[in-house]
Amino acid sequence: MQIAMIGLGRMGGNMTERLLRKGHSVVAFDRAPDAIAKYQTLGATGANDLGAVVDALSAPRVIWIMVPAGDPVDQTIAALTPKLAKGDIIIDGGNSNFHDSIRRGQQLASSGIEFIDAGTSGGVWGLENGYCLMVGGSASAVSHCEPIFVALAPEDGYAHVGPTGAGHYVKMVHNGIEYGMLQAYAEGYEILHASKTFPSLDLEQVANVWQHGSVVRSWLNELAAAAFTRDASLSALKGWVADSGEGRWTVQEAIDLDVPAPVITLSLQTRFRSRQTDSFGAKVIAALRNEFGGHAVKTT
Repeated sequence: MQIAMIGLGRMGGNMTERLLRKGHSVVAFDRAPDAIAKYQTLGATGANDLGAVVDALSAPRVIWIMVPAGDPVDQTIAALTPKLAKGDIIIDGGNSNFHDSIRRGQQLASSGIEFIDAGTSGGVWGLENGYCLMVGGSASAVSHCEPIFVALAPEDGYAHVGPTGAGHYVKMVHNGIEYGMLQAYAEGYEILHASKTFPSLDLEQVANVWQHGSVVRSWLNELAAAAFTRDASLSALKGWVADSGEGRWTVQEAIDLDVPAPVITLSLQTRFRSRQTDSFGAKVIAALRNEFGGHAVKTT
């Protein structure tokens, strides 16, 4: 099947390569000419601009957008729309807000263009292992693009979860769950690392043994073992943790639905704390403890 990939970063590039390996025809575009050239050497057709992308495709055209969420997606869609025709399909595989996906789907429908939101999970391992795909859109558009989804996903790793917006909605909650899981592992390993009773615990050994029969075994824990193998104390890393938005959106959705989600909410708050070199809130607590109880404080 023929498809265009717009955005050849870590995800889009690897997805392009996986599609080529599976025998699909890919028109590749990125703002960086070197990225285009790289995938041309693997068999993709390079395009120097969005007009060339559209011209290289046969109708109905299928274009996968893999760019950062927000304005870059809107700008790309706005630039493509005048060049497309009724029945063409745009797929957004990034981490877009599901509200934006619903809006984009409605806007494109007025021009007869189909819009699919594909929540995509798999990271840098997706090239070899496949990508879990949570897809939203019309039945006809998803059916037409199914060979692409099947090629990108591992066995049973793709599902049409609902109408436009549903794919990114499911992916949003998926990432919220991920926040909580990461935080639980982080706290457990920090306790082990800080132990004064057993100061010589080998975290790589612990992580590896947990992978065999333990109820906490998982791919994330396997990755923890790999990280501890490279650097047992993670001394080369700074404990600064970003968030790309999905955790915030999951918490907001929980609030809107009156659904208690304390673990996901606290894991999000902990990420915010990781970015503070010195917490003003903690200074307030220290000052108040000193004021009411004369408790010792540390000064700068």
